[in-house]
Amino acid sequence: MPKKYLYISTAYELFRIDPEMIVFISSDGNYCNIAQADNEMRMVTYQLGTVEEFIRQQLGKESRVFLRVGKRHIINRNYIYYINTQTQKLILSDMERFSYTVSPSKEALKQLKELIEKEETP
Repeated sequence: MPKKYLYISTAYELFRIDPEMIVFISSDGNYCNIAQADNEMRMVTYQLGTVEEFIRQQLGKESRVFLRVGKRHIINRNYIYYINTQTQKLILSDMERFSYTVSPSKEALKQLKELIEKEETP
């Protein structure tokens, strides 16, 4: 099966991004910032819900690696390194080349923590 990529086209640009390179996507009003594993940050002129739909449509089953965390973030579950609901801290890292810290709401982090615990428990 050929590798799937996420294509995001704007008025002036076209991005082809390997889903494994996407660490997280954060909302900034009518824009989104895509943080990549190579430490690049890409800004696109779409709202988070639209980018979420692109992911679902273009990646199919492979889109399950991405989780919506609260109103402002979509994260790649493969990079979850640390969750602290008390301090509202989520660290996404490959433990080698990059580490990003995001701060979703306490409730969103609590739900994420519970989801991960449930998935990891045999």
